[in-house]
Amino acid sequence: MFTEILLALVVGGVVYFLVQRSKRHQLKSEDGWWGEGTPMAGEEDLSIRPYTVQTDDEELEDLYRRIDQTRPFPSLEDSQFNYGFNSHYLQKVVTYWRRDFDWRRQVEKLNKFPHYKTNIEGIDVHYVHVRPKNLPEGVTAVPLLMVHGWPGSFYEFYRMIPLLTQPSNPDDIVFEVVCPSIPGYGFSEAPHKKGFDSVCAARVFHKLMKRLGFQQFYAHGGDWGWIVTTNMAQLEPKIIKGLHLNFAPPSKPGLPVVLSIMLGRSFPKLFGFNEHDIQRIYPVVQNLVVESVKESGYLHIQATKPDTVGRALNDSPVGLAAYILEKFSTWTDHDFRNLDDGGLTRKFSLDDLLTNVMIYWTSGCIISSMRFYKENFSKGLDQPHSKMPVHVPTGFACFPNELMHTPKLWVQQKYRELKTFTPMARGGHFAAMEEPELMAQDIQNFTKMQEKMK
Repeated sequence: MFTEILLALVVGGVVYFLVQRSKRHQLKSEDGWWGEGTPMAGEEDLSIRPYTVQTDDEELEDLYRRIDQTRPFPSLEDSQFNYGFNSHYLQKVVTYWRRDFDWRRQVEKLNKFPHYKTNIEGIDVHYVHVRPKNLPEGVTAVPLLMVHGWPGSFYEFYRMIPLLTQPSNPDDIVFEVVCPSIPGYGFSEAPHKKGFDSVCAARVFHKLMKRLGFQQFYAHGGDWGWIVTTNMAQLEPKIIKGLHLNFAPPSKPGLPVVLSIMLGRSFPKLFGFNEHDIQRIYPVVQNLVVESVKESGYLHIQATKPDTVGRALNDSPVGLAAYILEKFSTWTDHDFRNLDDGGLTRKFSLDDLLTNVMIYWTSGCIISSMRFYKENFSKGLDQPHSKMPVHVPTGFACFPNELMHTPKLWVQQKYRELKTFTPMARGGHFAAMEEPELMAQDIQNFTKMQEKMK
C-alpha cells in the first residue's frame, strides 16, 4: 500500500511539474510616468522629432581644460590591468584624446544615420532608425530592434547596421533597423522618478515600435539589452517574431543547471557540454565564483550607491574614460588583464572607444546609466520575469570570451523555443562592436530560418 501511495505521489508530482512547465504565462506591466512632476493634462505628445548630435567650441574647451588638469597616479610595478586601468597606458590614451582624437569628425560619423526623439511616458526617448535604400521590387524589409547595454551605447551597432540594411548577398534578408538608447543612457532622457527597471524599458520600447508602425518585429540584445528584449518577449510574445541574444546568464538556476554543474565534468555528454563548456565552467570555484568576484565590484557599487561614484565620474573625463574603457579590456578577453595596454586596440580602435566615452561625457549620462543597476537589483532577484520562461523563437550566439559563459542547456531552461545555438569563432562581451560581421551573419541565419518556417 505504501509503495502504491509513493508511486502515485511521484507520478502526480511529475504530471504537476510538466503541466506547470507547459503553462505560458505573460508578463504584466502598468504604464508609468517618468517625467518631472505629475503627468500633464491633455493628449499625449506622439510626435517624432529629427535629432542631430551636435558639439561646439565651449564643450570642447571645457573637455580639454579638465583633461589638462587631471592628476596622474602611478600604477604598481608589473600590475598591468590587474588593479584596474593601468595608469601608464591611461596617460597614452589621454594624450591621444587630447591631441589627435577629432570629436567633430566623430559627430559627423554619428550623424550619418538618422536620429530621432519621441516622448514616451514623460521622457524623450532617443533612437537611430535606418531604413534600407533602394529595396528591390517585391522585397519587404524585416524590422529589427537592437538594444545595447552598459557601458556601451547605440554606437556599438554602427558597423553592424550597413551589414543588415545593405547586405552584399542577394539571398540575405534586408533589415530595417531601430537602435534606441535606454532611458538614462546616451541621448535618451533620464527618468526623474525611482523604479525605472528593465521591464519599464521593455514597455517603453514596445510603445516606440508601435508608434513607428511595426505590428511585429525581431529583437536583438546583449548585456542589459538581453534582459530588456527578453522582457519585451515576455510582455508581448505575439509581437516579437524572434529574439536573438549573445548574453543570457541563468537568472534563476533550476535543478538541470545545478546538476550540470555538479556532474557535467564527469558526464559531459549527458548535459550536452562540449570541450569549451568544460574549460569555461571548471574548476567551478575558480571559474564561476572567483572570476565573477574579480569582475563584479562595479556591479555592487552601481546596484547600491550609484550616485556617489557617479558624481566623481561626471566631473572627470579621464576618470570616466578609465572606468568605461577598463570594461572594454577585461570583458573582451579576461587574459587582457595581464597586458600592459589591456589589449584595448587589439579589437577596437581608440577612435571608436573614445566616441563611446564621449557619448557618456557630452550627454552627462553616467550617473543615470549606473542607476539602472540600482533599479533592477533593489527589487530583489525574485521578480516575476526572472521565474518566467520565454516562449518566443530564440537564437543564441555563444561568443567564446563572453564575460559569463552560458552552455546550450542553460539557455534552454529559460528560452523554451531555442531554435539556434551558434558557437562563435571568436569574440567577447561587446561582440556587436568587436565582431560585427559574425554577429550580423548569425542574426541573418536565425531570421532566415524563422521567415522560412512562417
